[in-house]
Amino acid sequence: MNTSLSADQRAELVLKAMTQDEKFRLIRTDFGEARDGKPMPVGALDSAGYMPAIPRLGLPALQETDAGLGVARPDLSGKGATALPSGLATAASFDPQLAFAGGAMIGAEARRKGFNILLAGGVDLQRDPRNGRNFEYAGEDPLLAGTIVGHAVQGIQSQHIVATIKHYALNALETGRQTLSSQLDPKAARESDLLAFEIAIGIGHPGAVMCAYNRVNGVYACENDWLLNQVLKHDWAYPGFVMSDWGAVHSAGKAAMAGLDQESAGEFFDATVYFDKPLRAAVASGEVPQARIDDMVRRILRSLFAEGVMDHPSQPAPLDAVADAAVAQRAEEAGAVLLRNEHDLLPLAPTLTSVAVIGGHADRGVLTGGGSSAVMPIAGNAVPGLAPPDWPGPPYYQPSAPLAAINRRVQGKAQFTDGRDIAAAVQLAAHSDVAVVFVEQWAAESFDLPDMTLPNHQDALVAAVAKANPHTIVVLENNGPVHMPWLGQVGAVLEAWYPGAAGGEAIARLLFGEVAPSGRLPFSWPRDESQLPRPQIPGAGMAAIGLPPQGQPADSVDYNIEGADVGYRWFQRRGIEPLFPFGHGLTYTHFGYDKLQAQWKDGRLIVAFDVSNRGKRAGVDVPQLYVTLPANGQTRRLAGWNRISLKAGETRHVEVTADARILASYDSAPHTWQRAAGRYQVQLGHSAAAFEGSAMIDLPAGECSVSTCSTPP
Repeated sequence: MNTSLSADQRAELVLKAMTQDEKFRLIRTDFGEARDGKPMPVGALDSAGYMPAIPRLGLPALQETDAGLGVARPDLSGKGATALPSGLATAASFDPQLAFAGGAMIGAEARRKGFNILLAGGVDLQRDPRNGRNFEYAGEDPLLAGTIVGHAVQGIQSQHIVATIKHYALNALETGRQTLSSQLDPKAARESDLLAFEIAIGIGHPGAVMCAYNRVNGVYACENDWLLNQVLKHDWAYPGFVMSDWGAVHSAGKAAMAGLDQESAGEFFDATVYFDKPLRAAVASGEVPQARIDDMVRRILRSLFAEGVMDHPSQPAPLDAVADAAVAQRAEEAGAVLLRNEHDLLPLAPTLTSVAVIGGHADRGVLTGGGSSAVMPIAGNAVPGLAPPDWPGPPYYQPSAPLAAINRRVQGKAQFTDGRDIAAAVQLAAHSDVAVVFVEQWAAESFDLPDMTLPNHQDALVAAVAKANPHTIVVLENNGPVHMPWLGQVGAVLEAWYPGAAGGEAIARLLFGEVAPSGRLPFSWPRDESQLPRPQIPGAGMAAIGLPPQGQPADSVDYNIEGADVGYRWFQRRGIEPLFPFGHGLTYTHFGYDKLQAQWKDGRLIVAFDVSNRGKRAGVDVPQLYVTLPANGQTRRLAGWNRISLKAGETRHVEVTADARILASYDSAPHTWQRAAGRYQVQLGHSAAAFEGSAMIDLPAGECSVSTCSTPP
């Protein structure tokens, strides 16, 4: 407990004092809840993972809780926690400081509930809009996703909680996730999905990395030597520990030698507890050297010291629900994306005499995604009893009702109908000044959506309401891109994601202009499935919610189709136009760029320009810097950005420094990023498809490694 020593020195001292049994106790956790007739382990907190304390050594119990959008494990009294909006909402803010604040909030709540390891944050790139867990992640671009998640991890660990970055790696589909093999060339992986992890780990320094269920090029992620030993621990010099996902371990000696350090809840989720008797036998036979066991233990201990778990043990305390909800509200307000606003229908005026609020259970709350990340509201589920009743449900609704928030602004002149009776919705809309239609798409861990169609005839509802009232606004509460056949018929569309604990209030403030929308899409919004690299997902769906799976899950998925050109780079390469491009987002004013200059200074590409608010209202802009490398066939890459708030008529000079890895290609032989000499195109964008200013600049050849590459925005 000598705090003048380094985390490595302190871990080494504990390791030398441990018996072999104590070491084997630390490298596996139990499931921390009662299940299948077995009681909750003594000392557990109904936790996702639990390792009992070792008092002789002063080691606290490991209490692990899901997940990245809030503390998803109720405390022993059954009370819930504060839900952040979707990870996509935080990514859409393009605001690292906002991500840090959200991480700090959920880290503090985890600590106050007695946990010390938070199974967050997710940084798997969005390669398919139908992936059931997209809402947990941060979009399709490795620089944006890695930066946002890295700062969220930093925020979590500022509260002396170990964060667990996941799911490493190429876990981009849920269908058949336990066996599906993600096929991708290693170089392309390093320049896309693994780059997101590299950036996030470099910024956040998470204490743990969680290896995924799926296979990578035929080898399970949790026994994949290339992923764990070569890339993570050697190339990135990662000093923390690798824990398995729940049910992702398939061997003892092979997994240990490949780099897995801790098995999670193997007694319930794996075929056997591999990191007990089978691994002891592997040590006895010489398959696994004792030095490897010691390395596993040392890494776990190091993270406990490095993140302050040992020096600042978690102490149960009441949550500050009001302050924490305010953090969630700010995230939603910054991350909601205004997709359409014809004839400046928004913002609404408080002088409206009648407002029709339709659908989406908007009279009671806002939707939350399902699975291990679903956060039970502190005040309870606002809409109980929906399918599926069991895993990955039930669906939770945060009790922040948009109807009530809208009514507070129009003096009670808003009326609600649930939208199931389309004729009744049309009647209400026809006799109202404006109609606000809430549509929803529930998604969750363990299944993918078979298509992009909104369920429960919501398209017909929107079309009918829009025909009855040209002043129709659609608010989306969803996992990601959906078909919008009615888009040209409605006046405005607000992408609200899963809006979080204060979502109703945040949505009302956005609609009435108390805060201007400032989110930008963290992914490309395809027109339909035909624009995707893989138009079908074999076996996708979930019968319990009326989406019967189509066929059997595939054995593998070929990501070499798009390779490193994920999302907007795929659209550019194929010469096809999405419905909305990456980076798109409207607000209640408009911005212009001028005086673009690019210079190479001290080994960095720095782009300077002026941003002007050319409208009549204050607002937030996100100018985006894209760079195209000199080689033929290259696609433009997001290289940096700036989130800037400007008053009406204000102009400000801005500089953006490009991330060095975005200017380079990964070379597997020397394990470095190589920048080619040549002429680079720099483009200043309102999105990945709308530019205002470009320049050409000659750059010298160069290279960088993990320790010298990082220049986060």
